[in-house]
Amino acid sequence: MQVFRGFRHPGVAPACALTIGNFDGVHRGHQAMLALLQTEARHRGLPSCVLTFEPHPRDYFAAVTKKPDLAPARIGTLRDKLTELAACGVAQTIVLPFDGRLASQSPEQFIQNVLIEGLGARYVLVGDDFRFGAKRAGDYAMLDAAGDAHGFDVARMNSYEVHGLRVSSSAVRDALAEGRMADAQHLLGRPYTISGHVVHGRKLGRALGASAPGKDDGFRTLNMRFKHWKPAASGIFAVLVHGLADLPLPGVANLGVRPSLDANDVNAGRVLLETHCLEWPSHLGAEGAYGKIVRVELLHKLHDELRYTSLEALTAGISKDGRDARAFFASTHAETHRQTTRDRI
Repeated sequence: MQVFRGFRHPGVAPACALTIGNFDGVHRGHQAMLALLQTEARHRGLPSCVLTFEPHPRDYFAAVTKKPDLAPARIGTLRDKLTELAACGVAQTIVLPFDGRLASQSPEQFIQNVLIEGLGARYVLVGDDFRFGAKRAGDYAMLDAAGDAHGFDVARMNSYEVHGLRVSSSAVRDALAEGRMADAQHLLGRPYTISGHVVHGRKLGRALGASAPGKDDGFRTLNMRFKHWKPAASGIFAVLVHGLADLPLPGVANLGVRPSLDANDVNAGRVLLETHCLEWPSHLGAEGAYGKIVRVELLHKLHDELRYTSLEALTAGISKDGRDARAFFASTHAETHRQTTRDRI
């Protein structure tokens, strides 16, 4: 999949079958829309194209009005969004910066400047709640009329439902906020995952729980920055880590701002996914994970973030979380074995 920041690039296809949206989480409703887009693109001999925005429009307005509560919790990073769009077979994605200039465009200007002149849209697929242009004045009827006038087809996809429940980014956010990871997985069609580069931290975890003073064999961790200040999920989770070994590694992770660490922490104030692998790969040594791109599946929430009053209490808390994560994986393995046995009978 080709990715472009804006559409003024020579590599952008001169014509396309297009869908527009934020696609936060790329959930099953998004996947159904993208499957339809692929079908229509092939039928017309066009590349499929997604137009998405960064930052999220509501992030922009939250900043402008200084009302942070207007910003939605973010399900996934831009990296994860692009990864999932590529997995759905999208040919190109345009990441359009959402700024004051774009926010002030009238619906008519958006159609002319972006859809027609910028992207050469020949087919446009939108959701049933799609609005666009300044003050969200544009709607499906306006877009459909513009298609008739300018020679591009317009289609609308109704909400996607599973067992009578509407699949939406809001529903995924609610599930993650409440720690209902199985429900989030059902809405997403896959485990909830965060990926990114492993970055340096204070390396405090190595000393915590070390076998002796001065040893660095304690809780080695993988630090990944979640590049948004308001993640949909937070807390302590049993996880699986991909990208460090041939098989996924079980672990326990903290997603949040780590309230027990002081303000001088190198990652202070940033949302961090800090993962302790329960089985550290020996071939990595102490430094071998830095710079690698890893993918972490958050499978089960153990509890919310806690503030510990001392390093000793923090060490005890991490140890307990590790035991609880091991118990989760043991119970999951046992249940999988029981299910396999039943299937064979």
